[in-house]
Amino acid sequence: MDEQAHRPPSDSYVQSFARGLSVIRAFGPQRPRMTLTEVAAATGLTRAGARRILLTLVQLGYVEADERRFALTPRILELGYAYLSATPLWDLALPYMEEVAETTRESCSVSVLDGTDIVYILRLSTHKVMTINLAVGSRLPAWATSMGRVLLAGLPEPEQDRLLDASQIQAYTPSTLTDRTALKRALAEVRAQGYACVVQELEPGLQSVAVPIVDRSGRVTGAMNVSGHANRYSREQMLDAFLPPLRRAAGHINQALQRR
Repeated sequence: MDEQAHRPPSDSYVQSFARGLSVIRAFGPQRPRMTLTEVAAATGLTRAGARRILLTLVQLGYVEADERRFALTPRILELGYAYLSATPLWDLALPYMEEVAETTRESCSVSVLDGTDIVYILRLSTHKVMTINLAVGSRLPAWATSMGRVLLAGLPEPEQDRLLDASQIQAYTPSTLTDRTALKRALAEVRAQGYACVVQELEPGLQSVAVPIVDRSGRVTGAMNVSGHANRYSREQMLDAFLPPLRRAAGHINQALQRR
């Protein structure tokens, strides 16, 4: 759930800018190229409003027009890169992730919390484990993922409760933990043991273990996980094989962050 989308506009809210961002976000894997009418329908804007925004984005180089269809240009990546390049984790974590992926022969990822979701900022994929195609920028519900539970467990309890209240908790598989009391208990266990293990709760066959990444103030700012298929490992085998290299890598990253 996008919390920002449901907040009432304040006096400092720039509606035209928000509409421009809604046009950018309307493009994606299912709608890589759209006509003016399709953009207006996808954003809820009038055709005239959508046209003004599209032509502005064309002039700025973020959108290209081909006959009657519009599409994002590679220049749009500048917006995401500005965030990544300013994030210490982005350049510090990669070499240690490579060691983890090489040791485990499984996919390794780093994510941060954004509202009720985790957002992938780094990912090294060795196997296609999920039907969802995960890449940098992908979002998943925090409460149902190992990295998300690590990030939620690191929050003060009132903030943790607020995000759980805002989450769309639902059963993705028969193993999904949906009971609020059980989720809170699981988060307390994650905080106490220093890792999260989620087995086939988000997608059948998918299991992962995650550890926290901590900044110099002791705040959990990110999470790193290894994911694999349940057919290849039991839960205990996964923890034995994945948790030690994850913890070593996170320790190195944490030390590097403390020197920043």
